[in-house]
Amino acid sequence: MTVNDWIGTILTVVIFVLMVLVYFQVLRPKNRERLESRRFIPFDDEERSGDDDGRE
Repeated sequence: MTVNDWIGTILTVVIFVLMVLVYFQVLRPKNRERLESRRFIPFDDEERSGDDDGRE
């Protein structure tokens, strides 16, 4: 195996492990209330960064 093959294999395994950890964290019943309270954050327009440069 070449160096590129090893890098690709290691990167694939690392991303797979990270995705499993993220799924485990999101699907735990213990975290349901915390995640449900944050579900509308992308749609909340009240908190703006203040970087309004006049463009629409």
